Formats: sequence, structure tokens, C-alpha cells
Amino acid sequence: MGKKLYVGNLSYGVSSSDLQTLFAQYGNVQSAQVIEDRETGRSKGFGFVEMGSDEEAQSAISGLNGQSHDGRPLTVNEAKPREDRGGGGGFRGGRGGGGGGYGGGGGGGGGRGGRSRY
Repeated sequence: MGKKLYVGNLSYGVSSSDLQTLFAQYGNVQSAQVIEDRETGRSKGFGFVEMGSDEEAQSAISGLNGQSHDGRPLTVNEAKPREDRGGGGGFRGGRGGGGGGYGGGGGGGGGRGGRSRY
């Protein structure tokens, strides 16, 4: 059992701090992140929460999976590494990928233009 949890079927109004508060009743929340669309900044309706221990993670799954939050039944389970989900795009990274993508995506590569000068 891992400490990192996938949280799905979130309403679009849920923020990372809402997730932190929701999961804090089950133990120490090390990180909570709602995944947002790179273009629009709008929630994609899922996120990840990392608990302090395997036991706390299991407790959160037992307590929250299927429970209604903002009128939607939550999906809470152990987060699977990206490789296991068959994503060739897994290289971009789960956690840092979203944030890093802003600067390093289209703007970073095109903005440098170092190669064309040579």
C-alpha cells in the first residue's frame, strides 16, 4: 500500500486546500494537489493526496471512497505510477509536470531560439 492517493470525480470548485482539509481527518496530509488544465487553469476533476503513512492512506480510502462530496461520489484509491497506466507521456511527470509545463512547454522552447542562431 502506498501513501499517495488518487482522488477522482471532484467537482470543479474543489481546490487543493479543500482536499487537504478533507483528508486531514484521516491523518497527516503531506501534500494535496488538484490537477488543472494547463491552458485554462480549470480543475480537471481529479487530484492526488499524499498521506503521512500507509495506515493513514488506507484509512482515508476506507472513509472517503464512494462518499458524497459537493454532491458527487468520490473515487479514492491508491495512486498508480504513470508507467502502469500505459502512458508514454509519463516522462513529463505527475507532480512537477503540471507546474513545470507552463515555462518549459511551448514558451520555453520557442523563446530560447538558441539553435537557429548557429
